[in-house]
Amino acid sequence: SVSGVSHFVYDDEQSCIEEVRYLLSLLPQNNREMPPSAANDDPVERRNDSLLDLVPADGNRPYDMRKVIEEIVDHGEYLEVHERWATNVICALARIDGHVVGIIANQPQSLAGVLDINASEKSARFVQMCDAFNIPLVTMLDVPGFLPGVDQEHDGIIRHGAKLLYAYCNATVPRIQLILRKAYGGAYIVMDSRSIGADLSFAWPTNEIAVMGAEGAANVIFRRDINGAQDPEAMRAQKIKEYKSELMHPYYAAERGLVDDVIDPAETRAVLASSLAMLRTKHADLPSRKHGNPPM
Repeated sequence: SVSGVSHFVYDDEQSCIEEVRYLLSLLPQNNREMPPSAANDDPVERRNDSLLDLVPADGNRPYDMRKVIEEIVDHGEYLEVHERWATNVICALARIDGHVVGIIANQPQSLAGVLDINASEKSARFVQMCDAFNIPLVTMLDVPGFLPGVDQEHDGIIRHGAKLLYAYCNATVPRIQLILRKAYGGAYIVMDSRSIGADLSFAWPTNEIAVMGAEGAANVIFRRDINGAQDPEAMRAQKIKEYKSELMHPYYAAERGLVDDVIDPAETRAVLASSLAMLRTKHADLPSRKHGNPPM
């Protein structure tokens, strides 16, 4: 849980063997086969009305992303990889309509779901594993950005963050992005945005795709207006409201082509299932080359 060397940790041998069997049921025999599908009796059109209560509209309030995943996938079953390492991001194998998917999701309960060095490494490794075994990727965003700080900068957050960017750009499997709430700055870009090749991008009405939050952006963009006002606080509040209404309303992302559709959260499972079905025969070839040159 400290070094990220162990993918899974169990208390006893029986639990370990059972989970190994479950893992093998989700993986193909080799990289030239598709992952094994399974009969599914969990209705694809099952509505996810509970998501409206699980995820607060207030972007400053945390929630457990695991509960969102449980609501969307078949029977609420999934296998989390590196569960105890870099807990601000979740990497899990699950099934949607009987077909295996790899899920990468920010976890607002841990460090507000930011990306840091460990989370970037963890996600990049998982993306590469899924791509190697023909497992489609579903990326669920609620990310306020990369973790700031001198320690992160000195340890190479840009270099490590680039590993996740490289992994996504190198992946040829179906790739779907789902934005739940916040999608800020470079963290939004590297988490499988349309600009780096996602096949489809969907957003809930609570989405906020922006360089940063409205408060920070207004303080930078309208600094002169705020400082020159007779009542700076009132002017700041007014500019924040203007910024939100003009640039962070629910359909701004769709108007700009950043997402393909703004969807009802209750229809998330159905939308993902139909989208994955459409992309199932996707075929993409990488450029002919000796090998890539990934950031190290």
